[in-house]
Amino acid sequence: MLFPLSPLSIFLRHTKQTSSPNLSQTQTNMSELSQLVPKDRRPEALGDFRVLPDELICALLEDLSPRDLAHLSSVSSVMYILCNEEPLWMTQCLKSVKGPIEYRSSWKKTTLYQLHVPDKLVECCGKSLHFDGFNSLFLYKRFYRCFTTLNAFSADGDNVEKKKDLSLNEFRNEYDGRKPVLITELAETWPARSTWTSEQLLHNFGDTKFKISQRSSGKITMKFKDYVSYMNMQHDEDPLYIFDDKFGEAAPSLLKDYSVPHLFQEDFFDVLDRDERPPFRWLIIGPERSGASWHVDPALTSAWNTLLCGRKRWALYPPGRVPLGVTVHVSEEDGDVNIDTPSSLQWWLDIYPMLADQDKPIECTQLPGETIYVPSGWWHCVLNLETTIAVTQNFVNSKNFEFVCLDMAPGHRHKGVCRAGLLAIDAECSEDTKLNATSANDKLNYPDMHRREKRLRVSKYGENPFVDDSDENATNGLITSNKNLQIDEFSYDIDFLATFLEAERDHYISIWSPSNCIGQREMRQWLHKLWVEKPGIRDLIWKGACLALNADKWSECMEVICTYHNLPTPLDDDELPVGTGSNPVYLTEGHVIKIYVEEGLESSIHGLGTELEFYSLLHKVSSPLKDHIPDVLASGILFQENGSYGIVKWDGIGIPDIIGKCSLIKEKCPTDGFPFGVWSKKQFELHKAGMPINERFSSARSTTIWPYLITKRCRGDIFAHLRDTLSWNDGLNLASFLGDQLRNLHVLPVPPCNYFTCEKQKLDNEPSADVFVEGVDKKISVPGEWRLFIETLTRRKKDVCSRLAKWGDPIPSNLIEKVEEYVPDDLSLLLNMFKDEKGIYKVCKSSSWIHSDIMDDNIYMEKCSLSSCPGEHAMDVGPGVNGTVNGVNGSGEQLNWRPSYILDFSDLSIGDPIYDLIPIHVDVFRGDVDLLKRFLETYKLPFLRKSSQYGSFGAVDRFERLSYHAMCYCILHEDNVLGAIFGMYKELRTAKSWENVEEIVWGGLNNYEGFVDQAVHSA
Repeated sequence: MLFPLSPLSIFLRHTKQTSSPNLSQTQTNMSELSQLVPKDRRPEALGDFRVLPDELICALLEDLSPRDLAHLSSVSSVMYILCNEEPLWMTQCLKSVKGPIEYRSSWKKTTLYQLHVPDKLVECCGKSLHFDGFNSLFLYKRFYRCFTTLNAFSADGDNVEKKKDLSLNEFRNEYDGRKPVLITELAETWPARSTWTSEQLLHNFGDTKFKISQRSSGKITMKFKDYVSYMNMQHDEDPLYIFDDKFGEAAPSLLKDYSVPHLFQEDFFDVLDRDERPPFRWLIIGPERSGASWHVDPALTSAWNTLLCGRKRWALYPPGRVPLGVTVHVSEEDGDVNIDTPSSLQWWLDIYPMLADQDKPIECTQLPGETIYVPSGWWHCVLNLETTIAVTQNFVNSKNFEFVCLDMAPGHRHKGVCRAGLLAIDAECSEDTKLNATSANDKLNYPDMHRREKRLRVSKYGENPFVDDSDENATNGLITSNKNLQIDEFSYDIDFLATFLEAERDHYISIWSPSNCIGQREMRQWLHKLWVEKPGIRDLIWKGACLALNADKWSECMEVICTYHNLPTPLDDDELPVGTGSNPVYLTEGHVIKIYVEEGLESSIHGLGTELEFYSLLHKVSSPLKDHIPDVLASGILFQENGSYGIVKWDGIGIPDIIGKCSLIKEKCPTDGFPFGVWSKKQFELHKAGMPINERFSSARSTTIWPYLITKRCRGDIFAHLRDTLSWNDGLNLASFLGDQLRNLHVLPVPPCNYFTCEKQKLDNEPSADVFVEGVDKKISVPGEWRLFIETLTRRKKDVCSRLAKWGDPIPSNLIEKVEEYVPDDLSLLLNMFKDEKGIYKVCKSSSWIHSDIMDDNIYMEKCSLSSCPGEHAMDVGPGVNGTVNGVNGSGEQLNWRPSYILDFSDLSIGDPIYDLIPIHVDVFRGDVDLLKRFLETYKLPFLRKSSQYGSFGAVDRFERLSYHAMCYCILHEDNVLGAIFGMYKELRTAKSWENVEEIVWGGLNNYEGFVDQAVHSA
């Protein structure tokens, strides 16, 4: 690439070749100069685009396809230059990569090879670019960053404390959770000190694929030999580097080459199984100029980083001190935190020199064998001064546990304060903050900030060149610094930070932030495991649970319910909610108390109302299913009024006054019987399906009314806790049990549908969805329950692409783009309609009750002896064995487990029985086709009729595949079922089509026909 000489450079070069000029000679030289300087070709070459800065033009080009860039490059010489920039083609390559990358000496060549462009055309990419008549400071600075060397680029003054032989007590008292420290000789005994070199790793792991730093929405991998080749050839301003949290799985022997230093071995995430805990360890390999830009570690965890090869330059700021040049975005919708920051090299070259001495970061140069500790919440930026190899781990211990729990709590205000200090709150609130921050128990309730996204920055000794001053969403803030880099009036203290929690947000009813390192279910499970396995630190765990789960509020509600019904309060082991469900559940001696809070009062009252209607039906028809559902002991509604609690008993019939005042009842809808039963719930679900997810959660604010249910406590344990200890026969017995009980559920009579008495009033004046294709014979008889079912799915389909994109990884982006082609436009075709003898189209399926949520934590199991455990039908077994120890009864006979109960019917609905296969196959069976086969053998009911018998409407092969129906329901599911599927089936991440996914996940269904005699009955 050739860069032009400026007019001044040409003039100076020309005048050096002459003797001292007089005025006349100077005029002559200037005249000659005007002929030597090339004409500025930018205005003519760019046309109307000339008014845009080069930086903006280059950013716009990144959104074009390679084919579009090829066409645009032929427009003019300047466009040819801009369209052939290496950073542009690096972006093109990384956003379109499919599979591992093999670098081909330039990013443009690499991209074209990936697109299978003929070799003879690819080789034309090596021509030099000529810049005569075109100057660009932006391109020149970028070019400089690509080719600069960092051999002497060490810290101006190392002011991170350096320690040798640091004891555990000294670390905990002086550094843990307080300040960073550089520790020497922690890794001297590691084999990695001598074996982790580029040469040795290349020899041992040349063909091993490692994950590359995230520069695109997808996962990028490279074979190590290809990565080494890339490092040796590249001249990128922000080079790719290996940043692999799965290196232990890719190369297990690497885990034997190092050990967690004794200072950092306390890690509260270690109670989780390896596949349950969030990413926590990384192999980091990068060339000169690569590194990590400014960030705060996820979930406010702490970290240690040991360098094995090369040199790293570190810069750090304490919590709440946003580095100059960095913009923090905090979403008010879900609390997600995103950071706009220049690359680490760009920050050190462009921003660092402008800083006043008192505003410079704490910094150091890390050498091989040294370990740096980064406390919770500290901003840090890392630049590799040469090729480096390192290992790092994040951890949760007693010093940062409460901060991690706070970071998981719903809401946005406290997340912003944790990262950006007092810049995260409106200026008018700062005085209130000073007054309230002195009390650890006071919880401030600041007015909602009206902007959907708040942008935060620090600006002190000059304007931030990376933030547009015209941006009304950018909040400038001054911070007063002292020599210790602390912010006046801001305290990184858990009691102070907790004052910014939003009282109206609750863990069970608020949208979960994508930036949280674990999901809601996993968070509940983690805290409960800690509570049970680490009783010595329960005071600390309780504080964390109050921050993350509102444990204090729900415990208070539970105690009120226990007092009212004369029940014993939970024992110490059961003081936290149990399970991973969406409602707080407590265990007492012989009882289970479930408080309905999920998605707000309207959803909760429908959940309890439907469950009570279902229990009433079970006993009315004397279904055998009732023997495998815990007995209902009491139910009611807890409310808080004027600071006092009250309880109203409620069996689901009629409308209690406390609910009647809430305007939850639609006009002209029946108020007798079960007014909040399953059909009212179906209409509510239809209404929710038409709402964006942020509006659904914003309408589900905390209330002071909570329905509750008390059931009999089961003996034994939930399947989720026992999964890894069960035998294969136990698994088969469980599959048989579920087949039996799902058959019992699906043959229950469905209550008469009141769709036409209520839904015709139109929910909130919404237009009814036209769910049938044009041109269909008008003689269609569709029951109201199916219309509700199909309309709900139709509304979900309208935003299916955006919903899947929001869920993101591991759902492949190429499949998201194809999803609307795969799911039928007319979802009524999933009903497998047929034409009867009178020529009238009818629905071939029968709707039924569906549980919707049979997952591993909703199945209870009891111990039994081998002689009494079930063979093929688990439901035929008598009561479980009492008084067992370690799986052996008093006679010494080995014990197994048998399934006994199905729990939690709050998600009951009416719909397609296939829907119930989704949680069972994905969560309980974990995709095991043999368990699914055993389930179907005992289930016996048909899911579809043969189209050849009835002349099916819309006779397309895919509608006759059970697998297609199941896959469509997965895609349109209210929950992120696809995330679980793609997380479980790793091979699906490279699937080319939804048909591939369908066959792998649900192909086992297509050999199932059910029993003909049952088919006639079910019609």
